Amino acid sequence: MLIKWVQTLGLSLLLMVSAHADLTIEITQGSEGALPIAIVPFQQPVTGAPTQNVDQIVTSDLARSGRFQPLPVADMLSRPVQPNQVDFRDWRALNVENLVIGQVDAKGPGAFDVSFRLYDVYRGEQILGYTLQTSADELRSTSHRIADLIYETLTGNKGAFDTRIAYVTSIADQTGKPTIHLRVADADGYNPSSIVSSSDPIMSPSWSPDGQKIAYVSFENGRSSIYVQEIYTGAREKLTSFKGINGAPVWSPDGTKIALTLSKGGNPDIYIMDVRSKKLTQLTSHWAIDTEPAWSPDGRFIVYTSDRGGNPQIYRVEADGGKAYRMTFEGKYNAKASYSPDGKQLTLVTRVGEDYRIGLMDLRTRDIRLLSTGDLDESPSFAPNGDMIIYATRNKNRGVLAAVSTDGRVEQRLVLQAGDVREPAWSPFHQ
Repeated sequence: MLIKWVQTLGLSLLLMVSAHADLTIEITQGSEGALPIAIVPFQQPVTGAPTQNVDQIVTSDLARSGRFQPLPVADMLSRPVQPNQVDFRDWRALNVENLVIGQVDAKGPGAFDVSFRLYDVYRGEQILGYTLQTSADELRSTSHRIADLIYETLTGNKGAFDTRIAYVTSIADQTGKPTIHLRVADADGYNPSSIVSSSDPIMSPSWSPDGQKIAYVSFENGRSSIYVQEIYTGAREKLTSFKGINGAPVWSPDGTKIALTLSKGGNPDIYIMDVRSKKLTQLTSHWAIDTEPAWSPDGRFIVYTSDRGGNPQIYRVEADGGKAYRMTFEGKYNAKASYSPDGKQLTLVTRVGEDYRIGLMDLRTRDIRLLSTGDLDESPSFAPNGDMIIYATRNKNRGVLAAVSTDGRVEQRLVLQAGDVREPAWSPFHQ
């Protein structure tokens, strides 16, 4: 948040601990109805084998979704690689409902074909199969794509394993002086990279719809400014640096506009900037604090936080302007709302007693359901498939990230190996 209204069946499965992972992911609560599945170790080439194990990455992806219960390799009665090696009786005896087999074939220096097949064990038939061309550098991403395909086939919803997250870290040196980093990593915490580093605060990262840029707030030179940074080239552009507040940037669904909060008129209001022309249009005009805008998926509406009713609540206005409409009435504090990808729900921060929790509002009924249990949970962000919400919280006096499924049945904690982490933002799907 730019304006701070205030200044996770227990399954403890540790996943993906590696020097290449920036965030360690723990499943703190899994789904009781997790689907039994077996991912057999993939056959590797005799020479030129990759350093990454595709089957292990797929297994970890499916496990951390909380919706699947992978069979330990040690419990497998057989380890087929080819279809003619599959004996469904082995897997029925283990109560496994689905089976994945595959192989990695070397196709030249650093080039591979990855083939896999997904079977319905009880029907005794293949329900999915692909061969994907990849490179050593892209093998993790290819493994995530395989997990996405399996997830979509078995759940009916698109997988989001081959996506990324942006987040802000604060890491102190030996003298206690912190360095702030805006980082981007794979959704499983791997391949982290700092795209901005500063001794000054960084806030409010927001992905462009094509996943190529991030807008954010920086307090360089002692004042807030909004920047847009290209992730791959490092090119950076300053959008605004008006006197007062420059904050809470968020891209429109088509990527042509950015909604933001400015106080250049004397009071914090919502503005819309045309990305190409830099023309500003003032959307709200009120004596209250209006901040934290978020677009609806169809681009028609913007929700935002305002205290015009006496305390922070969520309001909605048409993106072309018009009368503000209050969305939340339950409780004395509701803030930092954003739409689900299907536009049917809002995630938000809601106050319960003295605690701040992540809530999910059904836009049809206006009911708010609590999803988190911390005392200072904030900055919720939907996964692009709408199945999970990532947010910032505290654990053992450290800033950590957490994720919860939208049905509340699966919870994860994402802990930075050193320092604090906050301000998460989940990327869109790869285009």
